[in-house]
Amino acid sequence: MVTADDIKTFSTDGVVCLRGVIGLDWIERLKGGVEHTLANPTERSRLWHRDEQGRESRYDSQVWRTQEVYRDFVFESPLAEIAGRLMQSSRANFFFDAMFARSPGTGFRTPFHQDEPFWSIEGFQTCSSWMPLVPVSKKSCLEIVKGSHRWTEYFDQANFGDLTGDERDQVDFGDDAVPFPDIEGNRADYDIASFDMEPGDVICFNGRSVHGGSGNLPEDRELRVFNTKWAGDDARVVFRKTGMDPDHEQAMTEVGLRPGDRLGTDLYPEVWRQSA
Repeated sequence: MVTADDIKTFSTDGVVCLRGVIGLDWIERLKGGVEHTLANPTERSRLWHRDEQGRESRYDSQVWRTQEVYRDFVFESPLAEIAGRLMQSSRANFFFDAMFARSPGTGFRTPFHQDEPFWSIEGFQTCSSWMPLVPVSKKSCLEIVKGSHRWTEYFDQANFGDLTGDERDQVDFGDDAVPFPDIEGNRADYDIASFDMEPGDVICFNGRSVHGGSGNLPEDRELRVFNTKWAGDDARVVFRKTGMDPDHEQAMTEVGLRPGDRLGTDLYPEVWRQSA
C-alpha cells in the first residue's frame, strides 16, 4: 500500500494522496459512527462556524474512546503501518483522532495553519491522515502547501479559539513568532496540493505541513472526514507555555507521561512496529 515513491514524496513534499487503501466496509462503519457522534457529541465537540442559513462546520476529537467502531479502526485498519512507513519510523503510536462534518453548501474554509505547533508533542516524524467518507472534489478538498513541513520559521498561527469562542482553545504564540504567510492572498507563490477524492482514498501529511481549506461545498454535497494522527520515533511529549489545541497536558500527566517522554500508555498506544 505504500511504495518507495510514496515515501519519497511524503519526505519531499510533506504530503501524499494514497488511492483506495481503506476498504469500503470501514467507510460505511465510520459513516455510522460519525452520525452517532454528531447526535451525541463529546465534551470536546466544537462548532467552528455557522452561516446565516444555518449551515455548520463541526469538529469532535478523541471519539475513539467513545465508540467501538473508532477503536477498531485505530487498531485494525492499515493506517498505523501506512503512517509508520511514510514517517520512516520503526513504530507508530496513535496520538488522537479528529472528526469533521460540514453541511451541504458550506463555504467556510479552515485557515491555513500547521498542526504540530499546537500539539502536546513535538517532533518531525508525525503523520495526519485526512480521510473523507464521502466523495470530495478538488475545490472542496483539504489543501496542503508542498514542502512547508521543512520551513524553519516559528509562525504566529491562527487562533482557533477565535472561531470556537471557547477559552479551552486559546493559543497565543507570543511575540517571538513571525507573521504567518498570506498564502490565500498569494496562492500563485506556493505549490498547493489538493485532490479529487473518493471514499477509501487518504491524504497523509506531515504535522508541520501548512494546510487549510476543505470548504466551498456544493449545495448538494456534505463533507464527513475522519482524521487520525500518528507519532513516530522522534516525537516527544511537550507542554507548551503558549497553549495547546487540543491540550493533552492533564490527560498525559494523569497517566504518568512527562515532557521528553515518548508516547505510550493506553491513551497513546503503539499500534505498529516494524518487524526485524
